Amino acid sequence: MQRGFTLIEIMTSVAIFAIVMTISVGSIIGVFDTNRRSETLKAVMDNLNLSMESMSREMRFGRNYNCGLSAPITSPQVCSSGGDAIAFRANDGSTIIYQKNGPTIEKSDDGGVNFVPVTAPEITIDSLQFFVLGALSGDSLQPKILIKIKGSAGTKASSRTEFTVQTMISQRQLDS
Repeated sequence: MQRGFTLIEIMTSVAIFAIVMTISVGSIIGVFDTNRRSETLKAVMDNLNLSMESMSREMRFGRNYNCGLSAPITSPQVCSSGGDAIAFRANDGSTIIYQKNGPTIEKSDDGGVNFVPVTAPEITIDSLQFFVLGALSGDSLQPKILIKIKGSAGTKASSRTEFTVQTMISQRQLDS
């Protein structure tokens, strides 16, 4: 007498196998999707960090900081209440301006004639503020610039990540 599987046993085992595989494949696809979103967010945040570092580096060696787009820049200006743009003299004497324009941060190194975006299109800047402290000569304070950025990263509403970044920059030249 030969023993084997009945048709009902085979169909039941195939159905259970199909259910387990469907759940497993769904989980694997979810992990891949999460990994892709994580890599995209990391790239976007790396761009934001690079933008902040670039702005900080130029401001460290600058002078005559002014909140706003006033030109020409002949003397420093204290801006303790914050401004949405900053203009300053670079080491080479050129005027550099950073400002928020729409959802991006822009830079001009020709005194405000031409602006180029500094942040990636995947980054939406909601708020950009510059605070200038200790910029006046004779106030016995080393000039400092505080930058506060609020925004979000990501292209889809379901995967957007809110962020707030703040950094303090001190001028490298002695304020004498």
